[in-house]
Amino acid sequence: MAIDLQQVSVVDTEPGELPATMGAWVIRQEREGQPTDAFQLEEIEVPEPGAFEVIVRVMAAGVNYNNVWAALGKPVSVFGYGDHEEYGHHIGGSDASGVVWKVGEGVTRYKPGDEVIIHCNQASYEDPEVHGLDPLAAPSQKIWGYETTWGSFAQFTKVQAQQLLPRPQNLSWDEAASYGLVYFTAYRMLISRCELQAGQRVLIWGAAGGLGVFATQLCKIAGAHAVGVVSSADKGELVKQLGAVDYIDRNEFAGMMRTGSEGPDEEKARAKVMRAFAKRVKQILGDSPDVVFEHVGQATFPTSVFTVKPFGKVVICAGTTGYNLDFDVRYLWMRQKEILGSHFANAYECLKANELIESGQIRPVLWQTMGFEGVPEAHQLMLENKHLGKIAILVGATEEAQGRTVDGPGAIRAEVGA
Repeated sequence: MAIDLQQVSVVDTEPGELPATMGAWVIRQEREGQPTDAFQLEEIEVPEPGAFEVIVRVMAAGVNYNNVWAALGKPVSVFGYGDHEEYGHHIGGSDASGVVWKVGEGVTRYKPGDEVIIHCNQASYEDPEVHGLDPLAAPSQKIWGYETTWGSFAQFTKVQAQQLLPRPQNLSWDEAASYGLVYFTAYRMLISRCELQAGQRVLIWGAAGGLGVFATQLCKIAGAHAVGVVSSADKGELVKQLGAVDYIDRNEFAGMMRTGSEGPDEEKARAKVMRAFAKRVKQILGDSPDVVFEHVGQATFPTSVFTVKPFGKVVICAGTTGYNLDFDVRYLWMRQKEILGSHFANAYECLKANELIESGQIRPVLWQTMGFEGVPEAHQLMLENKHLGKIAILVGATEEAQGRTVDGPGAIRAEVGA
């Protein structure tokens, strides 16, 4: 049956009762490829919640690069992970705002009708790491909407009850759906892993990007001094608006970027530019950074290790330019620096980070809101690097700004990017 896109915002049942089917943007393994081909609108059975699970009516969804990978089937296909083998299809989307529609056995904290956002970390209740170490250490840990079947690009989604957080009422549905994955990742990196302190100095790569805009704001409210690396003056001014001391246009130091294939003379030239960059950072901050916020990987990591001060920390959550890192390790051991890996956040970190959104101390940065029909296009724009910031998708909501019930600053609307 064809799905009427005009009716996606309409649900014929009341909270507590699920309809039989729903509209969803579905990827199947046989059509992995370009997002505009891989994502197809289908009518899917609405799942029932199991124990400690919740079905949420999705009001808006956030777009992340992980479902570009899901569409392509590269670098690995999602169909070898999570519960995909059981269901045979993939519904992407790792950020959402919505309304609790039905709860499973054992759920007591939330009830049908509650307005929520969803964080994307899942782990088995039975794993001991969940109860005494950290859910991110659990062998069952996976990212909802990427390593699981049920994501947010559908009228309904299935999540664990521990994934739910109260929706900030000072944000609209689309604003509330836009920030979770990147913001909660940045929070764990700086607040938990680096134990960021007032007065510390921080270098932020891609400071106008999805992670960087939150890292910059977190530094400001923590009393730390940040310098952001960006790709244009306009993005640099945004970073200053968000609280950075100043910015550096990476195009001025393009020669420091590492490819991994440099010959001796090329590496010597690269190192010279790297030293000039480190000098600029030190001039802006008054000293070398205590912390370097990394997610770029191969191209920047040698510079990060060189630039951070002795006993400083390089914290990394991704490798967007490559994950095979090649750097002069002497600067690490001789100057006793640390490299910290980080991956998303646990439920408590998400809760505490979300409170900063509710209080208006941290603001989402959103570029564009699209209708439900925009899911394939949004991912194609990301693949081709034609997007200019975070994209939200309306699902149950019918227009931007819908859902805000409390006065507040809301999201910053801006064109952003590394």
